[in-house]
Amino acid sequence: MYTTLADLFNQTVQKYPNKEALYYVQKNQRWTYAEWNDQVNRLANALIETGVNKGDRVSTYLFNTSELATALFACTKIGAVFNPINFRLSADEVAYIISDAEPKVFLFEHAVAANLKNIHSKFQDVNFWCVDPDPPSYAQFYDQKVSAATSDEPKIDVDEEDLYAIMYTSGTTGRPKGVMHRHRDMVEQSLIIISASQLTPQDRGLVTAPMFHCAELHCCFIPRVHVGGSNVIMHHFDVKQVLQLIQDEKITLFFAAPTMWNMLLQEDLSQYDLTSLRKGFYGAAPMAPALVRACQQKLNIGLLQAYGMTEMGPAVTFLLEDEQLLKAGSAGRACLNHDIRVVRPLENGPSDPDDIAGVGEVGEIVVKGPCMMIGYYNRPEATEKALYKGWYHTGDLGYVDEDGFLWIADRVDDMLISGGENIYPREVEDVLYEHPGVLDVAVLGEPDEKWGERVVAFIVKKDPAVTESDLDLFCKDSGKLADYKRPRKYYFVDQLPRNASGKIQKFLLREQLQTNVKR
Repeated sequence: MYTTLADLFNQTVQKYPNKEALYYVQKNQRWTYAEWNDQVNRLANALIETGVNKGDRVSTYLFNTSELATALFACTKIGAVFNPINFRLSADEVAYIISDAEPKVFLFEHAVAANLKNIHSKFQDVNFWCVDPDPPSYAQFYDQKVSAATSDEPKIDVDEEDLYAIMYTSGTTGRPKGVMHRHRDMVEQSLIIISASQLTPQDRGLVTAPMFHCAELHCCFIPRVHVGGSNVIMHHFDVKQVLQLIQDEKITLFFAAPTMWNMLLQEDLSQYDLTSLRKGFYGAAPMAPALVRACQQKLNIGLLQAYGMTEMGPAVTFLLEDEQLLKAGSAGRACLNHDIRVVRPLENGPSDPDDIAGVGEVGEIVVKGPCMMIGYYNRPEATEKALYKGWYHTGDLGYVDEDGFLWIADRVDDMLISGGENIYPREVEDVLYEHPGVLDVAVLGEPDEKWGERVVAFIVKKDPAVTESDLDLFCKDSGKLADYKRPRKYYFVDQLPRNASGKIQKFLLREQLQTNVKR
């Protein structure tokens, strides 16, 4: 039988029982693998005693916590379906997911309890457990449930084909969809990550990105457990605390979205000893070449980029350490055992995976691999469309160069047309990122009576003195943008709206533009 995630965890416990597995900073909890296994088994048995059967869902509405990490592996041992929910979602969005996933148990913390105040009564069949003391009246205290349960190993038959998790997409547009993954998918993903990043039992990883998201959970946390490494869990991202923990805990590697790396580079790095750090991972959004160079020069580390999506587990390509400068801005080449094609998009219906675009020709990216989802929960029509002809249709636009490297042009929905010309915001954003006075940027189209759309840029300043004319002159002098691609208007803002995975929520910026037009 193929290894399940429960097998993966148990094998590491057997090999490294006395090795530090977790350090949860907020509660100052340090657990060896044997101690953590005791907690995992207790939670697993507490879930069974509460009536959770194989195939039932267990939801977590938590920041990064030891309870979330424990719930993951407790579910894998009893065949329950793990359902981590974005802690930034609103009460209405959480209610939608509870209605869709129908969990038996729902774990939450005080930090998000306000969003449950007016919706918990709608779900009488859900057992709400609070991981913090003094739970609300409708909830039970997690620690009491777990401490009262036995630490015996659960004896549930779990198969590699069984459903491991339902992970809801970030929902930047419309309602989120529940992505279904099997145990086997994620064991495959872990092996791919271990190979690409050369993980060892000596590695100490820092968990800074949200654990409900598969970039952190599947590309970082689980692979480190797989090899017997250690995980230092931060409740939430804090720039100065990240740097302090790298120094104090001798962190060797961690994952961060490009915006998080950018924030780190704005600090005075000379105040910290960061020499233990050997590699940084990034993904969730493209990293501008200027930021790649800054990470290498200021932190003296190797970089590994993963491009992917929840539906694929997530990683489908890597840009390796020795390719960062040579192919800066590229998404890299396909992961082991993955196929990637760029195909000509259709106006109506899904793109045909066999209509392959030529070298350098922009089209829709479709992918296939062993970590691909089995479908969307309760969404057969969406599943059929997304997995047309056995390929996952990403909705991303890109092209493949003469060396076989994939370049992301943009989302299909983000491409704008001005005067009949296709413009991909990504290439304009990369140029603006090169300006020393720009901290963050998002480019999109604004309605224009003459051209249909005009290019506009939302800018977060690094230098308060930067003006619209400065940026326009910079774009002109760069030699990298045709005249029609230059922004015609700049909007200076304090910050850009991003979801928890670091992706810019351009639909919110479009709403802002529409509001301005109406005024």
